[in-house]
Amino acid sequence: MADAAPALHPANAQEADAKPSLRKKLLGGIAGAVLIAGIGYGGWYALVGSHYISTDNAYVGADSASVTPMVAAQVLGVAVSDTQAVKKGDLLVQLDNSDAQIALTQAEADLAKARRQYGQTSATSAGLAAQVEARNADIARARAQLVAAQADFEKARVDLARRQRLAPNGAVSGEELTSATNAFASARANLELARAGVAQANATRGAATGQLDANNALISGTTAATAPEVLAAQAKVAQAKLDLQRTAIRAPIDGIVTRRNVQVGQRVAPGTQLMLIVPVAQLYVDANFKEGQLTKVVVGQPVTLKSDLYGGDVQYHGKVVGLSGGTGSSFALIPAQNATGNWIKVVQRLPVRVALDPKELQAHPLRVGLSMDAEIDVSKN
Repeated sequence: MADAAPALHPANAQEADAKPSLRKKLLGGIAGAVLIAGIGYGGWYALVGSHYISTDNAYVGADSASVTPMVAAQVLGVAVSDTQAVKKGDLLVQLDNSDAQIALTQAEADLAKARRQYGQTSATSAGLAAQVEARNADIARARAQLVAAQADFEKARVDLARRQRLAPNGAVSGEELTSATNAFASARANLELARAGVAQANATRGAATGQLDANNALISGTTAATAPEVLAAQAKVAQAKLDLQRTAIRAPIDGIVTRRNVQVGQRVAPGTQLMLIVPVAQLYVDANFKEGQLTKVVVGQPVTLKSDLYGGDVQYHGKVVGLSGGTGSSFALIPAQNATGNWIKVVQRLPVRVALDPKELQAHPLRVGLSMDAEIDVSKN
């Protein structure tokens, strides 16, 4: 027969019964802790967490100024280098100004010539007016001659008629009749000549009047300062002065020089990019949030930011100033074609522009392209 199993010692039996009870207590405690933690997290999320959205997909940006020449010239000197801080108005590049100086001198000479020509035109009007008066005198003299010629013609006509009446009676000799006839013909010719003289005098006055009117039209309603030719010459002088000033290329804004692409002796053309000026005091952050996070985001909400450069010890405070007009993928060089059959939904991100506090930027400078962590308080509307 098999031996009977030994009976458990009373102490061991109690210990075996206590283990399941302890396990249950531990599991119950863990479950309670998890429940309490869940309730606590739910309460925290409802009261606090739901009021904030965050992302680490954020980067520093800036509206950099591109420095380009406005005139074509050779580079005489470059006054700055990469990473150098400059102020608005500081000299960056000096171009050769010889051609610009010559152009300015020529434009100033053309202006002086235009002013002189205006003065000459004004003086010509006075001379033409005098000519018109002289032509009036010529007309008066021609008319007087016409009156005299008409008188002589009438006298010659009467004398000829009288002699012609007396000739049949022999009271007038043939020689006297011939002389009267010749005198009449001469008087008639002088009369036609006088009439032609009056017509010529009138025509001459008309020509002089036309020249006067044409000359007056050039200066009518203008002065030496407002004449069109003078104004055009002044515009050329102003353009030449501007081109001369543009040979000294200056910083358009405060910032840091970067991507300098110009060397001494290089000949540059208008529009060639010489360098960039990054306004480090006017930086912003483009934070890329998931589309599901943007339900409550509006312009003006406060944003707390941290930079990987300084870590969590430095916080920046900004505000939302705008949301992009489209997602990053929509403006990509090769946008996604979701109409194809191999479509997989990808959560899209939308850039949110955040303006930074200039005082905080001055205390802790940033640079374009640095990574940031951004958190928006969406409870503020």
